[in-house]
Amino acid sequence: MNRQLLRTSLQNYRTPFEEESTFIKDFVDLTYDDLAFVRERLEGHFTGSAWIVNKRRTHTLLTLHRKLNRWLQLGGHADGNENLLEVAMMEAKEESGLTSLRFVDAGIFDLDRHLIPEKADVPEHFHYDVRFLIEAEMNEPLVLSEESKDLAWIPYDSVADLVGHNQSILRMLEKTSKSEILL
Repeated sequence: MNRQLLRTSLQNYRTPFEEESTFIKDFVDLTYDDLAFVRERLEGHFTGSAWIVNKRRTHTLLTLHRKLNRWLQLGGHADGNENLLEVAMMEAKEESGLTSLRFVDAGIFDLDRHLIPEKADVPEHFHYDVRFLIEAEMNEPLVLSEESKDLAWIPYDSVADLVGHNQSILRMLEKTSKSEILL
């Protein structure tokens, strides 16, 4: 998924969630910025994430992020890679140790623009997070990365208690809870 394909995918992306639809244009506009895929763009930049679920759609894999101290989906900075599909898969592998990961669909699953707090010499900025739906086997051992305090398969009915009012996580959960994709 190169920059032009990403732009086209973003332009064609539709969602029934109002909060998500309000910033699609901002994502499209960002694809025209030459620094959009590097963290040196201090106003904000693209990230790629993986919403990892088991085949039966009963659990999702979440990480307790070391710096933010919040339960989140796996993902990270593009660091110059304009193929956010690759970024999401690479981050999922690095942050989980899983080898059974596979894309359910190569299309965009979810979008979220969220504010990252100031930390040391990095000012507060936005992450323009493009998310992809990935399946994995739950019986495979997990490997904790240095970016995480914890990593766990969370039953769908426990996610809300764990993430609180994180609307983007709850939105992805709702998207997969209603999914008819059972393999």
